[in-house]
Amino acid sequence: MASRAAIFLLVVLVLASAVRGYDGERRRWEPEPEEERQPEFLLPKAKVVVRTDAGVMKVVKGVSGRFVKNPLHFGFITMEPSSFFIPQYLDSSLILFIRRGEARVGHIHKDDLVETSLKIGDIYRIEAGSTFYLINPAEGQRLHVICGIAKPEAIGWQPFQSFYIAGGRDPVSVLSGFDPMTLSTAFNVSEAELMGMVGKQQLGPIVYLSDSHPSNVWSKFLKLDRNRKMASLKEMASMNEEIHFEDDEEQSVWSISKLVVSFFGGRGDRRRTGSKKGHAYNLYDRTPGFRNNYGWSIAVYDSDYKPLRHDDISVYLVNLTAGSMMAPHINRKAHEYGVVIGGSGRVQIVYPNGTLAMDEEVAEGDVFWIPRFFPFCQIASRTGPFEFFGFSTSARNNRPQFLAGSGSMLHALRGPELAAAFGVSEKRLNEIIDAQRESTILPSATVAPPDGKD
Repeated sequence: MASRAAIFLLVVLVLASAVRGYDGERRRWEPEPEEERQPEFLLPKAKVVVRTDAGVMKVVKGVSGRFVKNPLHFGFITMEPSSFFIPQYLDSSLILFIRRGEARVGHIHKDDLVETSLKIGDIYRIEAGSTFYLINPAEGQRLHVICGIAKPEAIGWQPFQSFYIAGGRDPVSVLSGFDPMTLSTAFNVSEAELMGMVGKQQLGPIVYLSDSHPSNVWSKFLKLDRNRKMASLKEMASMNEEIHFEDDEEQSVWSISKLVVSFFGGRGDRRRTGSKKGHAYNLYDRTPGFRNNYGWSIAVYDSDYKPLRHDDISVYLVNLTAGSMMAPHINRKAHEYGVVIGGSGRVQIVYPNGTLAMDEEVAEGDVFWIPRFFPFCQIASRTGPFEFFGFSTSARNNRPQFLAGSGSMLHALRGPELAAAFGVSEKRLNEIIDAQRESTILPSATVAPPDGKD
């Protein structure tokens, strides 16, 4: 009897488990309620990762899973006039695009400090693990930067990890994690001097440079003679005699100098400015690869800007006139990520089975992505131009294949075989595919959203 009861209980438990498993699987595949559903190919809103009085950095996390192994993330940096993003390195490469304003970026390349001035439209790559800083030198203009964030390896859940070289209490410097005696020996200074350096900063990762703000220590450091900055730092770091300072501010400048020498290397006499290794590429100086009366498009590959090959990424910029359409097409070699930087419009994406995957109106700041091989198109609203910037996950020419327009693949395939595949006469097929005389960017369509609003 006891045996039968045990068997019965086991059967009940197995059935209950099966029901729970089925219910979980059913919920997994059931559509989410309409108000909770996030379009699969429209990425979530940007999240703030850095915020200070002097600036903000937001990040949109890319997708990973069945389509993408190593996702590409978007960063958006806004810096107030005369501000400074303090020295750090990342576990990811950064591809900077200067949207508005001017910038000065300094980073380490082969033990040398390379400093480059950037203007609107410039693209610039910073390698993962390379210590860098970013400056908005303008006194009356904000700096807006769009970043492509590419991780060499998909480690952890965060889009990227910052390692702050300089800092104190906010942000915390990576130096703070070492034993004081170890750090004192490494720097060849007293523990008291080190504690005064690594525990002082508390204004956050983006600070002001003007003398009216407490962070003017950074301003004085950056104003050192650019040709002798590193040489001077080397001299200060190598001094053996005890140095006395009249105030804490001068001591802070000296401490920062020693810090930069230790991490930036001691080859300041060979510093390169605007060298071949530190050059930028300007999108707006490039002739569009395609242009007609309805818009234009620019693409930059590793053949144009060699640093892109390290992350296997290319850059593009598209501008559509009011109501026009980037013809339906597919990317054969890459996933595509885009952010709307002007106007509004619509993005349509199609699943492999021929059903509509997404048809969403997008406006400035919205980020979308298109998996490789998925057909898609972008349509400008009828109220004004639609401009979007982005990245493709191949540094080489993607050579998209268009499904409509005078240069479409249907023109190459035309013939009795294609007509039979559509189930129409060859004459009717030719009438349809010849009706559109424009290619790539097509004139106003009846499906263009009227105002870009919900």
